[in-house]
Amino acid sequence: MTYTLHSLQKRIKSVFLVFIFLVCALSVRLFVVQIINGKNLQIKATDQWTRDLKLTAPRGTIYDCTGDSLAVSYTTYDVYVRGREVTEPQEAASFLSSLLELDYEKTLKKVSRKDISESLLKMQVEGEIAEQIYEKKLKGIYLTENVGRYYVYGNLLTQLLGFTSIDNVGQAGLEAYLDKYLKGDDGYSYVQSDLQGKEIGGTLRYYVSGTAGDDVTLTANSKIQLILERILQKAYEEQKAKSVSGMVMNAKTSEILAISSKPSFDLNEPPRKELFQLFEQSKMKVVTDTYEPGSTFKILTIAAALEEGVTNLDDRFYCPGYRIVDGQRIKCWRSIGHGSQTLAEAFANSCNCCFMDLALRLGVDRFYDYMTKFGIGQKTGITIKGESGGIVMPKQNVKTVDLARMGFGHAIAVTPVQLLSIVAGLVSGGTWKTPTVIKNISSSDGMVVYSPQKTTRQILSQKTSETLNMLLQKAENKKEDFSFVAGYNIGGKTGTAQKYDETGHIASGKYISSFIGTYPANSPDYLFMIMVDEPSAGAYYGSLVAAPYGKEFFTQLFEFYDIPKDNEEVALEEVVMPKVEGLPLAEAVAEIKALGLFYEIDGEGGFISKQLPPPGAKLHKGDTILLIE
Repeated sequence: MTYTLHSLQKRIKSVFLVFIFLVCALSVRLFVVQIINGKNLQIKATDQWTRDLKLTAPRGTIYDCTGDSLAVSYTTYDVYVRGREVTEPQEAASFLSSLLELDYEKTLKKVSRKDISESLLKMQVEGEIAEQIYEKKLKGIYLTENVGRYYVYGNLLTQLLGFTSIDNVGQAGLEAYLDKYLKGDDGYSYVQSDLQGKEIGGTLRYYVSGTAGDDVTLTANSKIQLILERILQKAYEEQKAKSVSGMVMNAKTSEILAISSKPSFDLNEPPRKELFQLFEQSKMKVVTDTYEPGSTFKILTIAAALEEGVTNLDDRFYCPGYRIVDGQRIKCWRSIGHGSQTLAEAFANSCNCCFMDLALRLGVDRFYDYMTKFGIGQKTGITIKGESGGIVMPKQNVKTVDLARMGFGHAIAVTPVQLLSIVAGLVSGGTWKTPTVIKNISSSDGMVVYSPQKTTRQILSQKTSETLNMLLQKAENKKEDFSFVAGYNIGGKTGTAQKYDETGHIASGKYISSFIGTYPANSPDYLFMIMVDEPSAGAYYGSLVAAPYGKEFFTQLFEFYDIPKDNEEVALEEVVMPKVEGLPLAEAVAEIKALGLFYEIDGEGGFISKQLPPPGAKLHKGDTILLIE
């Protein structure tokens, strides 16, 4: 067969075109492999000829406002096994199961497996145990650094700090809420291995270092927190309460200096197996739980009434022990009534009738305008997970009787942090500020990466704020000025709130007793709040159950910081509680008054059946006792 020049040229062109096509296809393939898929393929290749162990980055440190460490990280170790490298599985399993407190059979199974590259035996092993494993020189057993979490003060700030899981992830409190800041970026240790996953001796190890998490500085002061914790624990035990919660706030900045609830637990040993206990004792109740505040809410009612001019210091109120509103008889807490009294006396007496009158004078529209301005029914914006906004009846549904009850803190629900932040604004020139527990968050090189945003708004005039401070001072210093804690200018208000059952009805015999204290009363720096949930030691009035712990808190605060007295001349005389059980009420009251004591009356029997405290108890003039008829 003969080929013409033309046909030969066609064949050459065809071959050349095929060659060009193959070169182009190969080039495209190389481009896809090297450029497009190169990184992924490199990762897969590296994964095949290396083995890696994670190096957990240390979590950021949590400090109090003075620089005192509260939560720190320390080095622990994770124990891994590579079954293909283990030469003496029985020996390894026996040693490790005994040392690490593991099941022998499960450990033997792991150290004997050849079908997987490696298995985790145990995390968070302490350094002393890790050293024993290292010294044993067992083939196929590896240690890698991990990070443990240690809480310096154990059960201090339990609910606020929270805790982490065994793999270093925040599970509760700020540890969970700020996990993205605290956790850091993990590093890795790489070693070359053969096709079976065995380490190739003599090859290089590679380390990719991790980056430590950011540090968090709180507004809390560990010294004040310690005082608060002791006070709350004492109240919890003495009052045989369901729980006790408390806060200390800087009145001028709304920064929280101390915050806690009891019962609580040691953060280094959380009760992980008792899930209900863990959940209940981890809750920041002052932020998440709402309650009917009772008489502490009267601070808000009187502030609104003074601001609107519907009352003044010369105003007088008559209390027969009840008011009839919308045909309903609403009792004052003192069923025999307070008689005629000034506004200041009515506030000090916590007279429900007076505050019903004030709410009704304001009317629904103005009352609700002030509740909105104050922030009732709204979240404060505090940097704690799970905040509630409170419960407020829809304005259009409010009847006159509802408004009357709201005036003395019933038919409305708030969170403690919401109420205390409002009081802080009312007593600090009328300027409300967002409450906060975080001062700042900074990286390991000291750069601030987060500061809480604060909202400020004017909710009261300076003049009304000054009047309110004077009324708070008169309310708690019943004997004379500077007598709540002898020589110190303290203001305050107690509260006794009813509790409701699951059906919405009043739960018989269940109360929340509370106290809010201010210091110094004329221009507060410190606000103290305590709430005793379901006290069962015999009394439930806030003046008897909560206020004494406010007195104790301020006393310890003054002693710790060596704060001088505002009036050195005030010194309260000690008296002994007499026996008044069995006496007619009038006779018992006369004897109590003669000693300079104040009293609460529970019941309407006419004769004293029980008294608190018991006869012989040591008291000071100005203290309050309970007479049960």
